[in-house]
Amino acid sequence: MNLTPDGTASADNGGNGGNFDPQQAAALLDQTIQNARRTFASGPPLLWLYRAVFVLVTFGGFWLSVRSQQPYTGPRGWSLPLAAVLIAINIVWSVLILKRSGAGVSGPAQRSRQTWIGVMLAVWIIAYAITAPLYHAGASHPASAPLMIVGLIGAATAAARRDRPTAATLLAFAVVAAAAGFGGPVGAWLITGIGLSAACLGTAAFKVWQQRQGVVHS
Repeated sequence: MNLTPDGTASADNGGNGGNFDPQQAAALLDQTIQNARRTFASGPPLLWLYRAVFVLVTFGGFWLSVRSQQPYTGPRGWSLPLAAVLIAINIVWSVLILKRSGAGVSGPAQRSRQTWIGVMLAVWIIAYAITAPLYHAGASHPASAPLMIVGLIGAATAAARRDRPTAATLLAFAVVAAAAGFGGPVGAWLITGIGLSAACLGTAAFKVWQQRQGVVHS
């Protein structure tokens, strides 16, 4: 604290209670944005590890249920309730993560997060609404078409938000869906399961590396 000529006290800007200069403010803002991006990431490594197992078991189960069908009629039997249970676990876990990541955050970052979530939910609904009639009309691989649509649009919107890890994951999903389209009605399920599982494992590994880098640089 410094004395002014009239004897009153004034705060020293260089002390702990002082004002930030523009460079300090910019650095703090950049750090806040980076922390928000890490916080709003679509799940911790353990969740992505579960997703890797979930998609492999789900689509692998579908493949097992259809591989001997003559003619092909689609997944049947035990694979459907098993998939429903695994999907429910994924949804509940993901919602809890989203609520936790949004706690105490407001402003533009919160609005951007909510907008992106809303867009992706709408894309999922529209993609399946468009492709469901094709499935009932006898389309070969109904799973790959909506997944490719969601992957491409999601990757584009994530890239626009400068969220490169999410964009890369969703683009990988779209590539897997495109490859599954060449597998035929039976092989498409197996290709989708293996491909999505590999993409989820890659995302989990990246998030572990990202966390370690944060620890090293903190």
